[in-house]
Amino acid sequence: MKLNRTSAVMEYKFVSSFESLRNKLLSQEKYADRLEKPLAYWALPNDRRLPLAFMDRSVRQLLNTPFEELYATPGVGQKKIHSLLNLLARAAKAPSPKDDPVTTLLKNGDIFEEDGGVKKDGKIDPTTVSEAAWARWRNTVRQYRLESYTLGQLAPSLEILPRVLWNTPLETYLDLTLGEIRRMKTHGEKRVGAILQVFGGLHYLLGDASAPAAMAIHILPKTIDDVDRWISTVLTSDEPVSEEAIRDRFIEPLVAQVRIDAGTQMARLTESRLAIRGRGATVRQSAKRLGLTRARVYQLLGDVAEIIQVRWPDGAGRVEALIHHLNEFEDSPTAGSPFYAAIELFFPGSCPEFEGGESDDVALSRAG
Repeated sequence: MKLNRTSAVMEYKFVSSFESLRNKLLSQEKYADRLEKPLAYWALPNDRRLPLAFMDRSVRQLLNTPFEELYATPGVGQKKIHSLLNLLARAAKAPSPKDDPVTTLLKNGDIFEEDGGVKKDGKIDPTTVSEAAWARWRNTVRQYRLESYTLGQLAPSLEILPRVLWNTPLETYLDLTLGEIRRMKTHGEKRVGAILQVFGGLHYLLGDASAPAAMAIHILPKTIDDVDRWISTVLTSDEPVSEEAIRDRFIEPLVAQVRIDAGTQMARLTESRLAIRGRGATVRQSAKRLGLTRARVYQLLGDVAEIIQVRWPDGAGRVEALIHHLNEFEDSPTAGSPFYAAIELFFPGSCPEFEGGESDDVALSRAG
């Protein structure tokens, strides 16, 4: 096809720019680590008209492809070629000796949002997360040595996570690009979005501050952290603990965590089971009120324990220490008290000496 004068000039500029970038990236050793990254790595949240046909190809593959062949790719016109050249130009940004390529782009102001995909309220828009932002988020996890934490421990709510991901450690995704994760079986946009929410939320929380070499951090949901701190205070005290303190500082915060992770209905079932709001309900009564079978109610109550175990892996051990401490006092909580009812629900097996004393349809119905 015969080109008009404007198109011919534009194509000449494209060829010239491509050859210049090609020579620069392939001839200098300092760019070697960038050549194997996919073109998508250099895409940013505000980019438009991305050359989708090229996004999964490595920079090396693209540079070793004749420009004429790239330009002849179906669906690729001047705007897509212009975008291709912009992405290659980002890859060719001169790196700082102490910085990785992503940090270099940030310092040069080439990334539209430093947290690419993280909104001001901390929520993640998975459609706007670039490979560059994803690399930064993974680096934050490494820097703070959070690899062994599970997605369930760090998610803002377990409701955003499929149950099969609750106990998946962060290290599962630490060496994968976004493109590789999206190509994994069963990892659709919803699941990928949940993973990004956890990693991006951590980066949003911890920021760019360097982690002290001699220090480590321990992350818990706020309500769980409140309970954990309260237990620490109790364990160092010589004073007995009142039922009111147990309700306010131990039971109700755990119910609040259930509400965050499983919704209002589950929280109300938990409250009813523990007689927090008036007279307690048996499993039979709860099943009738909710229009569920007794088996389903038992399953939901089992989910309560699983939620707390996922959110607070050390919880059972902390509670056992609390039980032993409270038993040193004459007026310690007794079997059937709200304290042990809560432990039976949230941490089954932590107080075996009280198990089996009453049937599940009788226990707690007399509380309140």
